[in-house]
Amino acid sequence: MTVQTRQTVSLLDLAKGAARMAPDLPILIKGAPGLLLRKPKDKKSVGLLLQELAAKQPDRPFLKFEGRTETYGEANRIVNRYAAVLTERGVQRGDVVGLLARNELETVLVSLAIVKIGAVAGLLNYNQRGEVLAHSLGVLGAPLVVVGDDCVEDLASAGAAAEQQSSITFSQLRAEAEGKPDADPAVTADIAGSEQAFYIFTSGTTGMPKASIMSHFRWLKSYSGLGGLGVRLRPDDTMYVCLPLYHNNAITVALGAVFAGGASMAIGRKFSASGFWDEIRTYDATAFVYIGELCRYLLAQPAKPTDRDHKVRVIVGNGLRPDVWAEFQERFGIARIAEFYGASECNIAFINAYNVDETAGTCPLPYKVVAYDQETGDPARDANGRLTKVKRGDVGLLLAKVTNRAPFDGYTDDDATEKKLVRNGFKDGDTWFNTGDLVRHQGLTHVAFVDRLGDTFRWKSENVATTEVEAAVGRLPEVEDVSVYGVEIPGADGKAGMASIVLAEGQQLDPERAAKELGSALPAYAVPLFLRIVPSLEHTSTFKSRKVSLRDQGYKTDDPLYVYKGSEGYVPFYEDYPAEVASGSTPADSPSPNRLTAVGRPSPAPRAAARAACRRARPPGPPRTCRG
Repeated sequence: MTVQTRQTVSLLDLAKGAARMAPDLPILIKGAPGLLLRKPKDKKSVGLLLQELAAKQPDRPFLKFEGRTETYGEANRIVNRYAAVLTERGVQRGDVVGLLARNELETVLVSLAIVKIGAVAGLLNYNQRGEVLAHSLGVLGAPLVVVGDDCVEDLASAGAAAEQQSSITFSQLRAEAEGKPDADPAVTADIAGSEQAFYIFTSGTTGMPKASIMSHFRWLKSYSGLGGLGVRLRPDDTMYVCLPLYHNNAITVALGAVFAGGASMAIGRKFSASGFWDEIRTYDATAFVYIGELCRYLLAQPAKPTDRDHKVRVIVGNGLRPDVWAEFQERFGIARIAEFYGASECNIAFINAYNVDETAGTCPLPYKVVAYDQETGDPARDANGRLTKVKRGDVGLLLAKVTNRAPFDGYTDDDATEKKLVRNGFKDGDTWFNTGDLVRHQGLTHVAFVDRLGDTFRWKSENVATTEVEAAVGRLPEVEDVSVYGVEIPGADGKAGMASIVLAEGQQLDPERAAKELGSALPAYAVPLFLRIVPSLEHTSTFKSRKVSLRDQGYKTDDPLYVYKGSEGYVPFYEDYPAEVASGSTPADSPSPNRLTAVGRPSPAPRAAARAACRRARPPGPPRTCRG
């Protein structure tokens, strides 16, 4: 859809922002050295930060969850006891420990116990099932997986991979930790920043999840940059986190900001649009982490006199659309929006430190916004084989320079790592990380996110790999050929999945079976909302389907078109369906991967809310999505 985004950032914008930052000057001075001077070889790690904070402020609340509060001192002791159990079970420095758990206090403590002994926390997406989860377990190759008590059946869905996996539940871990020593492990002080801390799964163009590597060094960069310079929490602040704890926004951005300020972290079990502000008030939260969709759901709720009855002064996240930015900030009285741009595998990040509206912020590390081939999505090279920068105000492909200060940790798959690198871009020997994202070059080290390139698209804050969905749709017996892509729905964040299907001769689509089989084979966020029956598909010489024209047509077609209604299966397209998706009222029983189940959202019966959301959206035009 067409959105009137901020084209550029001016010196006046920065001057005004700098003036507003004056009260936080001590925090800025504290955070800057870590961002600018820290080196990968330095013996500084996530676990050591916890130890230092526990020693400095042992009695200050650290974690809050459903009536339970743990101080920094007690949390550190629990983490040490859990670390002792992991060590006794044979976990060694450099090993991967899988973690499959929903949001609860223990999830954070176990993550910290893993990294404190120099192991790597492999954060499994609890929405994965069956062969996808089995693949992820294979990627980790973990000697041990720690499982939340309510995720035991989820693990079992991986079949043989789960049966062969050594695991321990939270309950068993707590029982075994009784009486274990609570002293800090000696190894924690010896862990260097270059060592691996987390594996965070992200969908790639190969169709199966990839595990991006988060080193202690890069996590600490976020801690200093996004947390210390961008969010700027204080010890008496509480950050509310209802995004899943396997998500980078939670485990890196939010936890990093909490550590940077010595603040508290309140954990929400899941997002509820109707109960969100009640939880904010219950925890006395002064900050929260978001994705754009979360903000849109909150804005879609009926206005209440209590909308500003809270203490939130700063929020941090990504994907807040320009067309709702001002409305959200005004309605809920949010003083500062620390929008950022980043990705699990990206070696740099942008943060809206100056509180300028409609920007992903600034980045002090080297990057370029370059021209790209609109057909392939690859960086475009000139007659000399070099890349070309776009002009200020224009849109281009974001590349991040790979340096000692900004190393690319890559994936567990070396081939996947190499595919993301652009070499000899502006001169011989230089190396750039290809983000695969289009941004607007706003000038003065600022960018605004515009769209995502490649075979993935964003929906419900997750990357959807088209090849994974195509494989699932292609297994339907009536399907001869299929092409999957994302289409825009006015008022909705990201792109909704559409599958254009060529039916085998003499076959008809079985909508009920298609919904059942795709719902079983795919995560909820990857089930295509639209099934379009086409007579044929156009392919390139390398057998890749041409999706540009199909994507541009979206759901405006005379071809037979079906839409996903959750338990009702696929039904023929009807006019109000896009507005219902935008409002979040359908598919009602198909929750997002982040469990953004908008409990208490306006029901589908009164279509006024859906139509209001649609009216707020601008007419369709050049594509734009939000990074999650």
